[in-house]
Amino acid sequence: MFQEEVKTIGGLRLHVIPTKKYKTNTLVLKMKAPLCEQDITMRALVPYVLQNATERHPSMKEFRTYLDELYGATLQVDLAKKGEHHVITIRMDVANEKFLGDTSPLLREALTLFSDMLFRPLTEQGGFSVTIVEQEKRALKQKIQSLFDDKMRYAQHRLIEEMYKGSPYALDVHGKLNDIDTIDAKRLYKHYEHMLKHDEIDLYIVGDVMLADVEHDVAERFSLEARPLRSTETTTLTKRTNVQEVIEKQDVKQGKLHLGYRTNTTYNDPDYDALQVWNGIFGGFAHSKLFMNVREKASLAYYAASRIESHQGMMMVMAGIEPSNYERALEIIHAQEEAMRNGQFSDQEIIQTKAVIRNQLLETVDTARGMIEVSYHNVIATRQRPLNEWLEGIEKVTREDVVRVGEKIELDTIYFLTEKEGEKK
Repeated sequence: MFQEEVKTIGGLRLHVIPTKKYKTNTLVLKMKAPLCEQDITMRALVPYVLQNATERHPSMKEFRTYLDELYGATLQVDLAKKGEHHVITIRMDVANEKFLGDTSPLLREALTLFSDMLFRPLTEQGGFSVTIVEQEKRALKQKIQSLFDDKMRYAQHRLIEEMYKGSPYALDVHGKLNDIDTIDAKRLYKHYEHMLKHDEIDLYIVGDVMLADVEHDVAERFSLEARPLRSTETTTLTKRTNVQEVIEKQDVKQGKLHLGYRTNTTYNDPDYDALQVWNGIFGGFAHSKLFMNVREKASLAYYAASRIESHQGMMMVMAGIEPSNYERALEIIHAQEEAMRNGQFSDQEIIQTKAVIRNQLLETVDTARGMIEVSYHNVIATRQRPLNEWLEGIEKVTREDVVRVGEKIELDTIYFLTEKEGEKK
C-alpha cells in the first residue's frame, strides 16, 4: 500500500509518494492530451527531441555526461494511449543523497534538469535544433516501420485500426509515417509551445521525501499557467449488426488471430472489478480457459490470451496459430466465451483468479514505476480508486457479478493475419 500527497501548482499537478523502500528517487512527468490525427506525429516526436539537449547542456554528449555526474542518473521517454488520450512520459531515476557521503542536493538538481528540458530546450532561430529534429525524425520512422516486423504487435495495431476506424483510438502512439517529412524544427517547436499551454501535466516524485520537502523547489522551477481539466469521455462505438471479419495475407508462417470485443465497462464503472475477474478466468492468466483449452488441450495455439484496455472498454483476444487452424481455433474461443456466459467456471477458478489479480497489483506497487502507473489511472479516469479500495473490490466480486458483466461483452471484430495463397501448409 502507498500514500500519495497531491498539490496543484499553477498548471501542474504534483504527486509525492513517500517511501523508504528505495535508495533512489524517481521523477516522472506525464503530459496528456486527447488523441488527434492532426498533431499525434508531432507529439510523438517531442519527447525524443527534448531528451537530447538543453540550453545548459547543448549536445547529447554533454547532456548524458551531466546525467552521469548525478551519480549515474537515468532518463527515459515513452509514449502510451490511455483511452482516447495520448500520454508522453519522461522518467528519471536519481540516487537519494541521504544514502551518499556527498551532500550534493541531487533531487533539486534532477528537478532543475527536468525543468530545463521542459522550459529551456536547445533552440535555434525560433525552433528546435534542426540537427536533433532530423535525427529523431529518422529514428521515429524506424520505430513506425519496425511495427511491421513484429507481427504480434502489428496484428494488435491492425485489429484496433479496423475496430475503431474513424475514431481517435485507431491512431498509433508513434503517429503516422507519411506525416514525418512534413515536420520541421520551427513547426515542431511551435506545437510544443501549444502543448505546454494546453496539456494536462502531472509530475510524480517517489522516494524518501515528503511534499513539504519539494513543494517550493517544484513551484520555483515549473511555472505553468493554470488550465481547465478536459472531459475524459471516450467515443462510443456504433454497435455493428454483424461481426466484422478482416483477413490480411502476408509472408508469415504463423497466423495471428486477434479478436476485439466491446466490454461496455471501463475503469469508471462499478462493474470494473468483476470485469477484471471475468477476464482473468477467460484468458488473462496461465490457468485461464483460453490458455488451457486453446493452447494446452487442443494444441492449436503457440499462445492464447486476453487483455482488457481499462479506459477504452475494450478486450482483445490474441492467439498465434497455424493458418489451417483458423476455423477450429475460433470455434474453441467462442466455446470458452459461451461457457463464461453460462457461468461454467468453478469457485476455485474465481478464488485463484482473485489471488493472481491481488498478487499482480501488489507486485506492481512494489516498484516506484508501478505505484505511479496505478496512481495515474485515477488521473485518466473520472473516478478515484485507491489501491485498498481496488483490492477490496476484487475480493467482493461474486459469481453473479462475473456472469452479469460478461453479458455486456460483445464481439466486434475478428482480425486474422495469415499466409499468402499457395504457400506450404
